[in-house]
Amino acid sequence: MPKVLVSDTLANEGIEIFKNVPGIEVDVLTDLTPDKLKETIKDYDGLAIRSVTKVTSELVDKADKLKVIGRAGIGLDNVDVDAASKRGIMVMNTPGGNTITTGEHAISLMLSLARNIPQASASMKSQKWEKKRFMGAEVYNKTLGIIGIGRVGSIVADRALGIKMNVIAYDPFISPEAAEKMGITLVTVDELLKDSDFISVHAPMTKETKGMVDAAAFAKMKDGVFIINCSRGGIVNERDLYDALVSGKVAGAALDVFEEEPTTNWDLVSLDNVIATPHLGASTDEAQRNVAIAIAEQIVNYLTNGTIKNAVNFPSVSAEVLAIIQPYLTLAEKLGKFEAQLVSGGIKEIIVEYSGEILDFTVSPITTALLKGLLTPILDEDINYINAPVIAKERGIKVIEARSSEVKDFTSMISLTVKTTSGESLAAGTIFGRQDPRIIRIDKFTLEAVPEGNMLVIYNNDKPGVIGDIGTTLGNNNVNIAMLQLSRKQVDGQALVVLSTDSMVPEEVINKLRNVPNIISVTQLEV
Repeated sequence: MPKVLVSDTLANEGIEIFKNVPGIEVDVLTDLTPDKLKETIKDYDGLAIRSVTKVTSELVDKADKLKVIGRAGIGLDNVDVDAASKRGIMVMNTPGGNTITTGEHAISLMLSLARNIPQASASMKSQKWEKKRFMGAEVYNKTLGIIGIGRVGSIVADRALGIKMNVIAYDPFISPEAAEKMGITLVTVDELLKDSDFISVHAPMTKETKGMVDAAAFAKMKDGVFIINCSRGGIVNERDLYDALVSGKVAGAALDVFEEEPTTNWDLVSLDNVIATPHLGASTDEAQRNVAIAIAEQIVNYLTNGTIKNAVNFPSVSAEVLAIIQPYLTLAEKLGKFEAQLVSGGIKEIIVEYSGEILDFTVSPITTALLKGLLTPILDEDINYINAPVIAKERGIKVIEARSSEVKDFTSMISLTVKTTSGESLAAGTIFGRQDPRIIRIDKFTLEAVPEGNMLVIYNNDKPGVIGDIGTTLGNNNVNIAMLQLSRKQVDGQALVVLSTDSMVPEEVINKLRNVPNIISVTQLEV
C-alpha cells in the first residue's frame, strides 16, 4: 500500500483526499527536524510539501521508496529537482492555484498605497484623528505600467481595467496581438517608466530582470510615481528604492517580496511612505485550499494509476518510449532555451521541423520539451511539460510542426525557426553518439557547438585578427574559454563564433567585446 507523508501544513481538504482514497495511507508529520525527516522518508512513496520542507539532495538519497514529490504551490526553490530526477522521482507543483490570489494582493497593495490606508489605520489605533495628514491619490484614469504580463500580470491588468485605469505593459516575449486581446498596450521599458503613474512588477527573476528597477530606472520615472512589487525580491533594487523614496522621486512603495527573506531591511520597511507584507501573495484560504486539493489529487492519481499532471521534470510518455527519445527531449529543450535568449522582440510563431529516424516516434513530447526550453528563460519556474503548450497559446505564439522524410546529413535532426516582432532566427540540432546534443546550425552558419553552461554567440566581420582579439579581451579579464567553434560564410564576409566559458562573463567585459573592431554583436546565454 503506497504511503504518503505530509510534512508541511496542508489545508484539511487536501488531507481528506488522501484519507478517502482506498489503497493510500497518509501520515501528517509537520514538526520533523531535517535530520528526523531523513530518517523517516525511507518508508514513504509520496511526499507532500509547501515551502517549509527542504528537499535536498541528502534527503533524496535517503528516500529509497519515494516516487513523487508534490509541492502545494508554484515555487520549487526548496526542492532539488535535479537530484530527484536522477533518482527517478517525479516532482509536481500546482501552477495557477494561487494566480488570482497573488494578482488580487497586488491590486490591494496598490489601492492601500494610493490612499495611505495602513498608515491611517495605525494612526487611528493610536487614538489620533489625522484627517489632513493622509491625503491620498485616485487611481481612476491613471496609468498603470505592468512589467511582465504572465499569469499574475494579466490578472492585475484585468482588475485594473475594471477600475478604469489605463494599462500599459512591458513584456519582450509577448506579441502585440495577444496584448491587444487583453485590452492593454505594449510599450518599451523606457516608455513604461516615463508614462506610468503606478508601476507593478510581475516578472520572473532572471539575469535580465535582476535589479532592473534601479537608480537609472527611477530617474526615468515621473516624479511622485508609486511602485508595487509582488513578484520576486531583487528585481527592485532596495537601496536605490530607499533613496528614491527619501528624495520624493517615488511617492510610495508597496512590497510583498524582498531581496532576502525574512527581510532585515527595516530602514526601508520603516519609511512612512512604504507599506509591506511578509510575502503574503498566495496566502488566502481559497488559494491554500486550491493548491492542497490539487496536489493531493495529483499525487493520488500518480500513485494509483500512473497519471502525470503538472510534472516539472517528466514528459507525458510511456517509460519505454521515454528511454528512446530522452536524448531528443534534452536536445529540444536546449534548442528552445538557446533561441529564447538569442532572439529579440515578442515571439509570434515557431516552426519545428523534424527529419530522420526520430519520426518513427511521436514528436509531440519533443515539441513540448522545446516549448519548455523556449519559455523557461522568459517565465522561469512557472514552466513545465504540462503547461508549456497552454502558456504558449495564451501568449499568442503559433506553433507549427513540420516533418521531412529527407535524411540529410544526420540520422535525425530538429530545426527550430523562431519568428518575432523583430525578425526571424533559426537553430538546428542533432544527437552525436547515443545522447550528446549538438547545435549544428545557427541561421546561415553551420558548426558543431555543445549547448551547455555559459555561452557567447558572437557575429563578426570575417577579418584577420578577430579571434585573437576575442581571446585577448577575455583573457585580460580573467575569463577562461572552455570550448570554441567558428563558422564562416564566404558570400557576405561574415563569421560566427560560439564559445563556452567557465563562468558568466561580466557585463563590462561583454561591452568590451562589443567594442572590438569588426564585432557585429555579442549575446551571452545560459543553456
